[in-house]
Amino acid sequence: MTNLNTFHIDGGLEIHMFEALQDNYCYLVRDPDTGTTGVIDTPEVAAIERALAETGWSLDFIINTHHHRDHAGGNLELKKKTGCTIVGPKADKDRIPGIDIAVGDGDIFELGSRRARVFDTPGHTRGHICYHFADDQVAFTGDTLFSMGCGRLFEGDPQQMWTAMQMLMNWPDDTRIYCGHEYTQNNARFALTVEPNNRALIERAAEVDRLRAAGEPTIPSTIGLEKATNPFMRPTSAHLQQTLGMEDADVVDVFAETRKRKDRF
Repeated sequence: MTNLNTFHIDGGLEIHMFEALQDNYCYLVRDPDTGTTGVIDTPEVAAIERALAETGWSLDFIINTHHHRDHAGGNLELKKKTGCTIVGPKADKDRIPGIDIAVGDGDIFELGSRRARVFDTPGHTRGHICYHFADDQVAFTGDTLFSMGCGRLFEGDPQQMWTAMQMLMNWPDDTRIYCGHEYTQNNARFALTVEPNNRALIERAAEVDRLRAAGEPTIPSTIGLEKATNPFMRPTSAHLQQTLGMEDADVVDVFAETRKRKDRF
């Protein structure tokens, strides 16, 4: 198991990262000015309760990215135990257990004095959202953007997911990315099959292998690092297109083929 980590972001948002289930990451987020605390998704109640006990924080919000059980399965139990408020995607409110506040693209969610803008990022599911705390240079991307990967297209299509990638690529390069799973090592191995001569990718894959061998997390990543190494942010790459045999093809078609190959990997 990865060691628990608490990140203090430039005196602002506090982030306590911990593992849940088999490979989920879960995050307690706290505004130190007010003590207001939320949890990003609820994969496992016991793991969240342990993290709350270790930090001494009290839960005020559940902040859901999407409806899948390994992200919202603990909503009702935690709400019953803590009286917390559940925030989740407006586009999928009927599938978010116990939802109190529905948010959509462009909305602002306030965690005490910290502010997150909501981005609609359908593709993995029809109602997936991401939360960008711009002042803290932090984003929680659920199963839309992984380190060197993206979510499977269970309910969306390649155009939707590529549109989502483009939105996230507009965030500043130093934005720290906290995603929903520790998939990085497998994602890196796949990425090398479609961009084998990408020097930044080769170096990053080696670093990921070192971190995992030491039992360390590969999260957070950054938008700048993803733009340099994540094939799902790189369908315009001439190297990637050449590897796929899709030189000068439509960018969405290149993205779609990359996703298909990852699904078979």
